[in-house]
Amino acid sequence: MGKKESDVSAMEIDDPKSESSDQILPRFSINVLQLMKSSQAQHGLRHGDYARYRRYCSARLRRLYKSLKFTHGRGKYTRRAILESTVTDVRFLHVVFYMAERAWSHAMEKRQLPDGPNARQRIYLVGRLRKAVKWASLFSSLCSIKTDSRTSLEAEAYASYMKGTLLFEQDQNWETGLACFKNARAVYEELGKYGDLENQVLCRERVEELEPSIRYCLHKIGKSNLQTSELLQIGEMEGPALDLFKAKIEAAMEEARSQQAASLTEFNWLGYRFPVSNPKSRVSILKAQELEKELQGPTAESLPAEKKLTIFDKLFTAYHDARNTIRSDLVSAGNAESVKDDLNGLDKAVGAVLGQRTIERNQLLVKIAKSKLNRKRDDKSEKVTRPEELVRLYDLLLQNVADLSDLISSGRDRKPEEIAFEEECQRKSLAFRAERCFYLAKSYSLAGKRAEAFALYSRARSLAEDALNKFQSIAKKDEGIQELKTLIKECRANSCIEHATGIMEEERVPENLSNRISTISLNDTAAQVEEKYLLDKLDVYESAVGDSNTKTAPKIERFPPAFQSIPRNPIVLDLAYHCIDFPDIENRMKKKGGGFMSRINLWGTKS
Repeated sequence: MGKKESDVSAMEIDDPKSESSDQILPRFSINVLQLMKSSQAQHGLRHGDYARYRRYCSARLRRLYKSLKFTHGRGKYTRRAILESTVTDVRFLHVVFYMAERAWSHAMEKRQLPDGPNARQRIYLVGRLRKAVKWASLFSSLCSIKTDSRTSLEAEAYASYMKGTLLFEQDQNWETGLACFKNARAVYEELGKYGDLENQVLCRERVEELEPSIRYCLHKIGKSNLQTSELLQIGEMEGPALDLFKAKIEAAMEEARSQQAASLTEFNWLGYRFPVSNPKSRVSILKAQELEKELQGPTAESLPAEKKLTIFDKLFTAYHDARNTIRSDLVSAGNAESVKDDLNGLDKAVGAVLGQRTIERNQLLVKIAKSKLNRKRDDKSEKVTRPEELVRLYDLLLQNVADLSDLISSGRDRKPEEIAFEEECQRKSLAFRAERCFYLAKSYSLAGKRAEAFALYSRARSLAEDALNKFQSIAKKDEGIQELKTLIKECRANSCIEHATGIMEEERVPENLSNRISTISLNDTAAQVEEKYLLDKLDVYESAVGDSNTKTAPKIERFPPAFQSIPRNPIVLDLAYHCIDFPDIENRMKKKGGGFMSRINLWGTKS
């Protein structure tokens, strides 16, 4: 009973009617950062789904209102304010916190609209952020009175971050926004020095998330020498706190592209100059060209493969947007032949560049697959590339080259640059055919088909030599020459290995056959066959599936199962049935009812 009374007294709020003036105020404790991070990660923000997180906050608030019996009326809505005297349970602080989170997530949901928020939606967005700041400030003030010092500091940092986010979105009062972000960073840096390891990691991650916003505020004030490339690198960081920053960076880049697009009046390709009149096409082409510089610039070699693939995806999106805009202009061009010719040429040029970048992306995928093919697997969960996957990639490359070649050769009057480009496509196609044949031979070799593998290695070597002769016939040095020389050496070595292995296996065939014949027995044949199945050799550590390189059926159990003899109940022949005289029971049988018709029938039968 004493323990229960102490627990109740620990949850009580100081009552002005209390007779004891020395009553100790209760101090609640909330790990605000951990609560925020876990709620966001588990309910949508791991994938940037702010609508789902907003729905979670609403559902959480309904549960809190119901459990606290703090509802706002059954019929007419009656607002009930949360004051200092209201907070008699830590769940009241949770209510204020989730109100702020719901308003913030609603604002971020509007920010992430496909075409960006329009003027009316932006006003609504800023209004929701003001609401989030209001609830965060109330949360901070209540925590300063009702909670311990650590929770109060975290709530103050949370409110500062919300104020900085509002000013960041409004594009004004950068000094005040900078002060808010710095205040939050200072609190999290200090809190990251204490507590358990998980809390320290969360605080350090929060500091890293706040750093880009601080640097951007300094850049806007003019106290930082940040370059555009550095801002883009900061914008590539991940985290819910950085989504608003990334949206701001993307909007700034779109504005800069729109200004630069005014100078992009034509698109150059293979000696042709096509005019670009639509501003949307200009912006899309300019964005694609910026991404191409990242892939072909001096820092391209240091970029990881995953990063390059992401850039390729963005580049494809930009070129596809440009082509869609060009085709829309073609539909609305009407009968203006000169305009339609320019738009058709521009569409062909953008499609050709898109085809070139697709080939480069697929070559990067081939490079990644080759590195996994030659690498030894240390981790069993790591996926290893099979030769069949490389064959499929080279099939894609051959299709890409064929499509690009068809697009180039579709014109009537072609320039020398187009003819040279088409010849380059033919050389690439021959080299890709040689590589495809080589990896197809590898797949046959792993399947144990020596004759087919030897023939394919020889064919791959012949194709590689033809491609090498064509590459060497041009004066320009190409990096593909060294790859073809390496491929020829590998084809020759592997064909010799397959030839030798095939001869050895043929030599072993009579010996293996004689060994098998010598072990044949008329009595034990069934027993020998049974030993090959898994259920008959459970005490032996031997795989019943077989080698992964051979396509043999696993021998787990016989199906359908063989017939077996089983005992049966004896058959009884009743020989005394015909020798028994049974009593007459006709008097017990039911007689048929009489009538005029029945009497006629009976008379007919007697006659």
